[in-house]
Amino acid sequence: MSRVSSDKTAVDAAAVDDGDLDDATDDVTDGENPSGAARNTASERASARSRPGADVSAAASTAASVTASLPALIIDAVRSLLARPLASYQLVLTMAFMLTAFGLVMVLSASSVEGYSQEGSSYGLFTTQVIFAGLGLIVFYLMLRVPVRLLRRFAAPSMAIAILLLGLVLIPGVGTLSQGARRWFVISGVSVQPSELVKVALCIWGAHLLASRRRDNASIKELLIPLVPVAMLVCVLIILEPNLSTTITIAIIVGAMLWFAGLPIKVFSAFAVSGVILAVILALAEGYRSQRVMSFLGGIDDPQGAGYQARQATYALANGGVFGVGLGQSSAKWNYLPNAHNDFIFAIIGEELGLLGGLLVVFLFVLLGYIGFRIAHRSTDPFLRLMTATITVLILAQAFINIGYVIGLLPVTGIQLPLISAGGTSTLTVLAMLGLLANAARHEPEAVAALTAGTPGRLARVLRLPTPVGYRQSRAETLRDRLDQRRSSGGRTAGHPGASGRPRATGRTGAPNRRGRPAEPAPSRGRFTMPWKRAKSAEPAPARGASTRRPATGGRTRPAPSTRAGVDYRGGYPGAGSARRSASPGWRAGAHQPRTPRSADPGRDRPTHGRVGRR
Repeated sequence: MSRVSSDKTAVDAAAVDDGDLDDATDDVTDGENPSGAARNTASERASARSRPGADVSAAASTAASVTASLPALIIDAVRSLLARPLASYQLVLTMAFMLTAFGLVMVLSASSVEGYSQEGSSYGLFTTQVIFAGLGLIVFYLMLRVPVRLLRRFAAPSMAIAILLLGLVLIPGVGTLSQGARRWFVISGVSVQPSELVKVALCIWGAHLLASRRRDNASIKELLIPLVPVAMLVCVLIILEPNLSTTITIAIIVGAMLWFAGLPIKVFSAFAVSGVILAVILALAEGYRSQRVMSFLGGIDDPQGAGYQARQATYALANGGVFGVGLGQSSAKWNYLPNAHNDFIFAIIGEELGLLGGLLVVFLFVLLGYIGFRIAHRSTDPFLRLMTATITVLILAQAFINIGYVIGLLPVTGIQLPLISAGGTSTLTVLAMLGLLANAARHEPEAVAALTAGTPGRLARVLRLPTPVGYRQSRAETLRDRLDQRRSSGGRTAGHPGASGRPRATGRTGAPNRRGRPAEPAPSRGRFTMPWKRAKSAEPAPARGASTRRPATGGRTRPAPSTRAGVDYRGGYPGAGSARRSASPGWRAGAHQPRTPRSADPGRDRPTHGRVGRR
């Protein structure tokens, strides 16, 4: 029975093959070789049957190659974005609006229950935050428009006004007493905290002071006085409120300024240790502060006492998990976690948005820090460089101190999360600082070249932003640099003939010595340079007035090598393209500030009357 069935199957298969062959033969009508045509047709049908598998394998290989090249594509896209002349400016704008919008959403979510229980409205605290955010955007715009010259002119008056406000808030009847502290002015129902305003004033005034005293051989006394005495006066006034958290931020501002100004590491370490010891003493001097510190160290185990707030924040973070319970669905804000909308808003973020939401907040602040240090690194104005670096350190320090004590890595200090915690004056001051960062980003050399040579963009036309002016040393700074060079060379100038009539070696870069070779550069302590620039500057830039050419063997001259390229604020960096080189014919290799033709600089046709170098 099985043999019969197998024979029948073989016959059917043969019939099918014969039928296919007959069909192929019938299709060929005019061919001279019908059997060859049949074989070709059969091979085409076989290839058609195997074609889907080949297509699938090709698609799989293409997908694998795209997946492998995806990181490279992302890296190239980021590099092309950062290569734009206005990349820093646009990133600061984006980060300011993103953090402000995200903060408003979280304040509405975290303060709805407490606002309803206290004021009968879930939108009371949120409305106040929106008002201050709107005022902060106005201040952001003003800081973006203000010229750098005007900013430096009003640095000292603004600092004096901030100190005066700190003194007035301590007077009973003028300052408002709330929760045992006198920190606020209440104006038409809106509270203003002068200790927050003094942060911006100190950043501007301190940067102006240290930039005005920028010298390679500046003494420690010139770096510390009057910056440190004024900062100590501010700290004393803030401690009398009392407000230890703001005192810590003032110390961070002064420490960052002295670090970037080039204070010796030994002196800086001594000040840092002294500040830490003073902070510990102040923390242990007050009852509630010492309880917080002892609870953090494990000396007090009272879940309902000093450690209640930190413990409830830990519960909120644990309840959120990885993905969170959903926006607006927090349980801790139902009067379980005190100050959920203010100091501990990061716990609400972790509960509602989970671990991913918390990591997103950390990433945004890290990105903001990178942008701030990028602006400081690319700035040529010492004032803008020092101010932007200090502001960046301050914002990052506040953010990570707040996140640190919420997650239990630090004792509770009361420092707010910038732009996210509820706090009108804090939001106002942080937006003002970001406006200063955006202003400094528009004064980067490439940004100045792009904004001067090209037409303004749509956003600049809408905001009516002025065209930035490139940095040039003032006459006083130029004379001070020459005096420093004379002091460092022992009172001898480059090329000044001595008793034998030959030029003396002065130690300046590019100045020839008696053998016709360039002299060794004078040793410099490298003050007022960024920490990442100190390691790179193995050879200093040529001094002003020194020759940038060295004699060759054949009698011809050629430019001496320079480790730092000159910057033309209207043509951009040299070597960036033929268009930029043609736009800046006055550029000279190795010059700190190049000359520009009269046609490219309309301000050179006007009389200056001793105001050369000012902006």
